[in-house]
Amino acid sequence: MDDVLGKLPLFAALDDDANVALRVAMRHENFSRGDVIFDEGDAGDKLFAVIEGKVKLARTAPDGRENLQAVLGPGEMFGELSLFDPKPRTAGAVALTDTMLASLAHEELRPWITGRPDVAVQLLQALAQRLRRTNDVLADLVFSDVPSRVAKALLGLAERFGQPTNDGIHVAHDLTQEELAQLVGASRETVNKALADFSARGWIVIESRAVVIRDVEGLSRRAR
Repeated sequence: MDDVLGKLPLFAALDDDANVALRVAMRHENFSRGDVIFDEGDAGDKLFAVIEGKVKLARTAPDGRENLQAVLGPGEMFGELSLFDPKPRTAGAVALTDTMLASLAHEELRPWITGRPDVAVQLLQALAQRLRRTNDVLADLVFSDVPSRVAKALLGLAERFGQPTNDGIHVAHDLTQEELAQLVGASRETVNKALADFSARGWIVIESRAVVIRDVEGLSRRAR
């Protein structure tokens, strides 16, 4: 658990004593698969860090359609945007698997930001990286076709959740076919067609809520 927390940008600028003090201030919360961590529009009063499991961040349109913005795993944090812009949550968070989170109330974090500007810099760098990823996603929606976006999404999930095996890289993404379609901004039918094509080419093996990538190079070429 300590190793996972140590990956957070929040701790990168802290000495040992400050590191311990900040860990003590964090609260640990457990969620079962499918549990709502917070809803879109809720008050943003704390940030979260994933210790175990996976969390999805999503927005819902007035007609009920969902846009899956991100899948987060151990060592990643979310909810920090409202620390700098105290408005309601812009997305909802749901546990994709049984999940353990560490949380820190904003009123407990603010003294660290005001007293330790290096902590604020680390948080702002994390926000900047998220903005870059958002810009990349928007560019892909405009310039890339669906198979390219699916290939890129699978490679991104593999980079963070993949485990090498004798058969290839096993990626337990824990997403339904509908959620994977939401992640790439396409219909489930179109995404399934792309997955079937990748499978026919021998690039991947499709499993329930998982995929085995057998040809990273082929998938990478299609992602370009």
